[in-house]
Amino acid sequence: MSTLLEVKNLKKHFPIKGGFFRHVVGQLKAVDDVSFTIPKGHTFGLVGESGCGKSTLGRAILRLHEPTGGEIRLGGTDITSLNRKELVAHRKDMQIIFQDPYASLSPRRTVMQTLLEPLEIHRIGDAASRKKKVLELLDIVGMRANVLHRYPHEFSGGQRQRIGIARALTLDPKFIVADEAVSALDVSVQSQVLNLIARLQRELHISFLFISHDLAVVQHISHQIGVMYLGKLVEIASSTDLYRKPLHPYTKALLSAIPMPDPDTKSDRTILQGDVPSPLHPPSGCPFRTRCPDAMPVCEEAMPELKNLNENGASHEVACYLY
Repeated sequence: MSTLLEVKNLKKHFPIKGGFFRHVVGQLKAVDDVSFTIPKGHTFGLVGESGCGKSTLGRAILRLHEPTGGEIRLGGTDITSLNRKELVAHRKDMQIIFQDPYASLSPRRTVMQTLLEPLEIHRIGDAASRKKKVLELLDIVGMRANVLHRYPHEFSGGQRQRIGIARALTLDPKFIVADEAVSALDVSVQSQVLNLIARLQRELHISFLFISHDLAVVQHISHQIGVMYLGKLVEIASSTDLYRKPLHPYTKALLSAIPMPDPDTKSDRTILQGDVPSPLHPPSGCPFRTRCPDAMPVCEEAMPELKNLNENGASHEVACYLY
C-alpha cells in the first residue's frame, strides 16, 4: 500500500510577545514533534480535546500555517521546502473542508461563482468545460442544478456543507483535510454528510485527514486513528484496534466518555482529575502525567517515544511508560 502523505517531526510554535518593545518571551507549542503517514485512499482520524492542536496540525500540513520545523511529503514531494510560486502548483492536490459552512462561503457569491473560482484561478478549461465541471460536482454531492444562482443564506447547514465539499473537490485533489466538518450540523444531517465523505473517499480514492472531537464519528469513517494531547500524538492504531483495545490512559478516558445507546447499560467511565495544562507551560516529561491515574516518577523525566507494540499485522503505536 503506497503512502500519499508522510509527516515527520512536524512542529508549529507560535511566538508569545510581551513587554514595551514586544520581545518574544515564550513559545506556544501548538504542534510538537508529530509524525504519521496516510496511505492513498485512506482516512486518518485525529481526535483529542479542544485546544490540543488538531486544527493547527491540519492547517500546518496544508501550509495555511507555516510549520516551525519538520517535514511534510505529499506524493513524494517535500512541500515544506517549496517557495510560494512552487506551492501554488501543488495547491490543487490538497484542499480543506472547514468546520463552519456558513463562515467559509462568501455571502456575496452564488454557488456557481464559488465553484468556478478555483477553476479560474488555476486556468483550467474554458467557460463551457468549467460549467460542465460545476454541474458534475453538484451531482456528486447530491444537489440539483437549479441551485447554481442561489446564495449561501438560502441553504440549510447541511446543504452549505455539501457546497463546501463540492468546492474542495473542484480541482480533483489527492488529499483533503476535513476540519470538524460535521460538528456544526444536526445529528441527522451529520450522518448524511459522513456517508457522503465516505462514498467520495471510496469512489475517488482521496486520502482524508478527518479531525473531530467526536470519537463515535471518527470510528465510523476512519481506517486509522491518532489520539492527540497537548500538541503530541500519544497513540496511533487502526480504527478496529483502538476501540477494541486502547492502550494509552488518555485514550481509555476518551473512549469511556462515549455515551451508551442503552440507558440500562452501565459504563465504567474514567473521570480525569484536574484541568488541561497550558501549552505555554507544559509539564515536564509526559504532558498527560498531571492527570494520569497511572503516572510514575519516570513520567516526569522525559516524553516517552511512540513505540509499535504490535509485532504482527497492523501497527499499534503508543507513547507511554506502562508499555
